[in-house]
Amino acid sequence: MTLSDKEKLVAVISNGVSVFSLLQERGELPQNATMYDFVLKVIPEDLKEGLSVELIDEVFQYVTSAHSS
Repeated sequence: MTLSDKEKLVAVISNGVSVFSLLQERGELPQNATMYDFVLKVIPEDLKEGLSVELIDEVFQYVTSAHSS
């Protein structure tokens, strides 16, 4: 089964959110770093067309709730 571009995008966003959170907990990010900026840097150019703030927020909310359960 081949992943769609949206599924790939969700996977990369999820990974970016997780790595951002880990680096933030370790204090390894600059003080002015935002999750949005971090995620934008890890998204491959060929997937950026489907990217939106709403999708990042939705993935972030899901990842956060899944890890707190």
